[in-house]
Amino acid sequence: MSEIGDTKARPKDPVGRVLYLISKWMAVFGGVILFILAILTTISVFGRKFLDAPVPGDFELVAIGTGVAVFACLPYCQLMRGNVLVDFFMNNAPTRAKTIADIIAGLIFLAIGLMLTWRMIYGAIDMHDVNEVSMTIGFPRWSTFPISIVFMSFLVIIIIYTLGRSIAETRANRYFNE
Repeated sequence: MSEIGDTKARPKDPVGRVLYLISKWMAVFGGVILFILAILTTISVFGRKFLDAPVPGDFELVAIGTGVAVFACLPYCQLMRGNVLVDFFMNNAPTRAKTIADIIAGLIFLAIGLMLTWRMIYGAIDMHDVNEVSMTIGFPRWSTFPISIVFMSFLVIIIIYTLGRSIAETRANRYFNE
């Protein structure tokens, strides 16, 4: 797994650099959301303990915001080789085995990403049509789906890019950290 600050996994080609820049700012956006949710939780716990007045629907807002933040961070994690990498088994494996394992994992992740994106579209439409809202504060649940679908669609693009990268590494018989 690539460590924080590890630049070996960072793309060096023009397309990869653009994808990196977009995914980096999406991850920053996800981090900002999580930071805001941490402040919200702190205020709510403080209010509950000392003022007997928690933030109404705090758990709903945290659940919704966390979902959006996770979708925002997934493309960066995939691009930087931070998703589903099993160093324990593959650390001493031959280069070809590592790159083929990356291709197989990429194909599986692509299938999952496509399926989730496809089903999220229908889920958003359904939630919008029935006007589904959260229980405590009446937040329209469908409203976070469009941005999450954009993030998932971008993840699919990143997965296709990383699959191409893994195929190129297999052909060149080299691995990114060797």
